[in-house]
Amino acid sequence: MAISTNKGDPVIGKTTAIGAIRNVALALTLTLIGATSMTHPSVAQAQATSPTTTGVMVILTVKAGVTREQVMAVMPTEIRQTVQLYLNGRIREWYSRGDGRGVVLLLDSKDVAEAQAIMEGLPLARQNLMDHEYIALGPLLPLRLLMANP
Repeated sequence: MAISTNKGDPVIGKTTAIGAIRNVALALTLTLIGATSMTHPSVAQAQATSPTTTGVMVILTVKAGVTREQVMAVMPTEIRQTVQLYLNGRIREWYSRGDGRGVVLLLDSKDVAEAQAIMEGLPLARQNLMDHEYIALGPLLPLRLLMANP
C-alpha cells in the first residue's frame, strides 16, 4: 500500500488514528487479561512461586559523609578488581549513576547472597565507603500468562 507524503492526505490521518486505536486496544486487552488471570488461583500460584534468579542488580551509593578524596584514593584498586570481575564474566553490565553518587552493576549471580559475597570483596566495600542495594532479577513473570493454558 503506497501512502502519500502529502501532510494533508486523509489516508495518513486515518492510518495514524487507526494505529493509535489499535495500540490502545492491545494495551488495554493485555492489561485486562493479566489482571483477570492473576485472580485465577492456578495462575496466581504460579506467579507467587519464587522466580528464577538470572542476575542481581547492585546499586552502589557513596555513603553520607564520605568525601570524594576518600573514594578516589581507593579507585585505582577498585577499578582493576571490577574490570577483573567483568573479564571473569561476573559483571554483565555496568553503568554510572546519573546523579554521580555511584554505579549500577548487573551481576551474573544465582542469588543475592552470591552477589553480596562478590561485592564485599571489592575495596570500596571493605573500607565501608558505599551503600549497596541488591535486587534479584529474573524472567518477566507476566510472560508466563502467555504460556498458560486458558
